[in-house]
Formats: sequence, C-alpha cells, structure tokens
Amino acid sequence: MAPSLLRKVQVWLLKAVAGVFLLLCRLFAPRKPALAGKKLPPAEDPLLLLSATQLAKKIRRKEVSSVEVVQAYIDRIQQVNPLVNAVIKDRFAAALQEAAQVDKLIEEETGGEEVLEDRLPLLGVPLSVKESFALQGMPHTSGLVSRRGVVATVDAPPVALLKRAGAIPVGVTNTSELCMWCESHNRLNGITNNPYDLERIAGGSSGGEGSILGAAGAVIGIGSDIGGSIRMPSFFNGIFGHKTTPNVVSSENQYPPTSGRQNEYISTGPMCRYAEDLLPMLKIMAGPNVHMLSLNTKVDLKKLKFFTIPHDGGSPLTYPVSKELMDIQRKVVERLELDLGIKVQEVRFPELQYSFQIWNTYMGLSDKDGKPPMPFSSLMGEPGRPAWPLWELLKWMVGKSEHTMAAIGLGLAEMTRSSKPLTFITEKKEKLQKEVDELLGTDAVILYPSHTRVAPKHHHPLFRPFDFSYTGIFNILALPVTQCPLGLGEEGLPLGVQVVGGKLQDHLTLAVALYLEKTFGGWRDPGAN
Repeated sequence: MAPSLLRKVQVWLLKAVAGVFLLLCRLFAPRKPALAGKKLPPAEDPLLLLSATQLAKKIRRKEVSSVEVVQAYIDRIQQVNPLVNAVIKDRFAAALQEAAQVDKLIEEETGGEEVLEDRLPLLGVPLSVKESFALQGMPHTSGLVSRRGVVATVDAPPVALLKRAGAIPVGVTNTSELCMWCESHNRLNGITNNPYDLERIAGGSSGGEGSILGAAGAVIGIGSDIGGSIRMPSFFNGIFGHKTTPNVVSSENQYPPTSGRQNEYISTGPMCRYAEDLLPMLKIMAGPNVHMLSLNTKVDLKKLKFFTIPHDGGSPLTYPVSKELMDIQRKVVERLELDLGIKVQEVRFPELQYSFQIWNTYMGLSDKDGKPPMPFSSLMGEPGRPAWPLWELLKWMVGKSEHTMAAIGLGLAEMTRSSKPLTFITEKKEKLQKEVDELLGTDAVILYPSHTRVAPKHHHPLFRPFDFSYTGIFNILALPVTQCPLGLGEEGLPLGVQVVGGKLQDHLTLAVALYLEKTFGGWRDPGAN
C-alpha cells in the first residue's frame, strides 16, 4: 500500500475513533454537579503572593517562620481544594512538624544566611508533588483503581533532591488515569477543575499540580511530560512549566514506568507560579547531571535568534489555532522586536502537519534490545491481567467500569497502531529533527502555540483527541521547552506560548520566561479576576 494511502487510512481510523468517543460521551457521560457561577476566593494572605525564592530568603532571615508559610498554604489548600479537587492526599501534620524543625535549625545555625542558602536553597518552602512520583508514605496509584492502597516506600530522585534542598511536601496531586490523557480525571480520585473556570479542564497528566499552583494553593511543584503533561496543565492554569531536555532529571520511581524507547521522550521538570523559581528548581532537580546544562551562563536576549511558528501547517487531525492564541503570539513577537531591537523571523515546517503520527509512531517503538513498550491495556489491568478495552467500553456504558472513557479509548486506539513504523513517517521525523536542530543550534529559540485553544470544558478533549500534538512533537524531538503564561483572554482564561530551545539549551528558554513574565505580567490570581 502506498504511504499516502496508508496515511489516509490511518487518519480515517483515528477520526472514526474520535467520532465514536463523541457519540458515546454525549449518550452516556455521567452528569456532574453544576459548578456554574462558583468562583475561587482571592489569595489574600501576602505570603501566598511571593515566589519560593523570596519565601526561602525571608525564612532564612527570620522575617517569617517556615511554620507560618506552610500554615498559609495549608489554609489556602483547605479553602480552594473543595472546588478544584487537585490535592488528593495531604500530609499537613507532618509538614508542620518539618517546618518547626526548619525554624529550630535556623535558630541554631551559626554559619549565617549564606551557608543556609548554599546548602538548603529551598529551606522551609512548601512543595506539591504529582502523585505519579513516589513520595514516601503517600499514595502512588496514578489514578488506577486496582492500585488503591499502594503507598510509596521511597522518594523519586527529584523529589528526594528537592526535600534535601529544604522543601517541605504538603501533599500529592491528581493525574489522568495512568498519566496518559490531557484531562486529570480517574475513577479513584475524581476530576480536577480549572481554577479560572471550574467547568473547564486543568489539563493532564500533571493537572492536579497545574490546578493547585494556579489556585495559589502551592508555590512550586513537580511534573512529568511525555506528550505535554507539564506544558498543557501549565498553559491551562496560567503558570510556568519547564519540559527539561530528556535524561537530565531522573524519571525513576514514577508510575507508570517507561518502556520501549519512551525513556528517550519523557522529561521531569519544575512547575511554578513565578519564573524566577524555574532555574533554582532545575539546578536542584538535575542533581548529578546538572553539569549537562549551562544553568549558570548569563543570557543576553539581544544576542539570541528568535523564530516564530504560527501553527502546525494545517493538520487534518487538529483544530486550527484560535485567533486569540495567534494574536497573543503575534504580540510577543512585536514586543520582542520593540524591546530588544531584533527581528523575529517566521518559519514553517510542513512536517509539523504529521506531529501526531510522529508522536504515536515513536511512542510505540521497541528499545535497542527489540523489546516493545508495555501495552496500555496491560497497564490498565495492573497488577492483574491486561484489560480488554472492548469489554471495558461495554461496562462503561452501564456505569460498571473502573476506567475512564479516555483510558478505554486509548486502549482501543492502541489496537489500530501498526507494529511496524511507516517509513513515510520516520522520514518526516528525521527531516524535521534535522531542520529544527540546525535552526536552533545553541543560540536560538522558537515560539510555538501551546495548544489550539484555551482550556476546554470538561471531557471535550475526547471530541478532538489529537490537539496535544502541539506539545507532543517536542518530546519526540527531545528539545527543552518552557511554557509561559501571557495574561488572560476573552473568557478570562489563561493565554500562553511555548518557548523551544536546542538540546541542552534549557537556560535560554528559562531566560526568555523571565522576560515574558516581566513583560506580560505572569500568573494572575483567578480569585481576583
């Protein structure tokens, strides 16, 4: 069969699956309580409006105690979590005990503030953790009903590093089922809401992180990203999120684990409300691999090359990028040119039209030993036998399945994936990789839409399941990307843009994030809008 015909068949099958989702969800989706008109209260405690960097400095200087800071965030979580359902298990009592120990340590420290800053840069600062990361003593289920009761016995390496730097975990946050969907919803912990509009999604899979950070219930958090799972929640919830160059920050002790070649595409990185926290967090989370990045290099934005790509070129699988997102990206270009005295060049890559097919193909590749990735249906059945997606679909229609429609749909879609990658798609990926790498080098960044639209209403991604390819393509290209908020749009929902850098050039995108925060205002309190 000719490659063009194979592609048409693949596109038809994918659209058919999406059409089935649409019909079934309209017929059988459970009704949720009305949330229209409900709104988050504003974040009134001034401690909630400081960056982690500022909080750590105040704690070291004894201008505020760690107990006061942790208590302020506990109070805020208790205030907003009934509305957003982001934190699924707290450790408030333990966090307050640890904060008291921090305050005692500071009282007894004789080496001065500089010693504490060097050794414990996040001392006394509260931290939220995506539940798919192991956090000792906390649930470690990734929203799978069959893993109910599983409790982590160790800390995932980046969590351990943040704790060692003095951060205090206050709880774990919700994810999509098995971390493989762009809405954080599962049968174990329910659905997470967007703090700017409770009837809209918080994104996934790090949606609980995005939601509680956007709601000012956390100041820093940790996420993972294999198709946009840091960047989409950061975009939808109006915060900063960084997809690190792969294999810099450890992805060990996460559930589900990667298999096949997926470890080449997954990234672990920081999520936060204030851009100045991205760099110090990444320095900590990179641990022994921090030398791979040039995080201490000062960046002169006037010496960078800036490129902008307005959309994917018109893929038949994705929505067109909305006017307000194209307009805000254009405003970024105009401000860069005005403020820095540079020219931002618009470029286009026809291969981006195949973003989903490239992501889908490479996610299914076998590792160097020929071992294929674990089937999603097998993960759905853990720790027992693999799930049968067709049977789960029938059970879901009568309200008896322990899985979400998104997970069932992914299991069904997996059945259409060819075991042998299409040469046509691999050629497109290699061409795109070569052209993008050459364009970026070590001194350039690309602006690219974060998604096709602002945060959709609950369950609506099922109707157009391929829009995540705007983020997913950069996982396969193995590039660092910082998601940056750019104010609120027509419906009061966050706008944003992805800033893409060359491999190991994370410091460039983080520097641009600082500029964009200063220029466009960064995070906005959803309770004040």
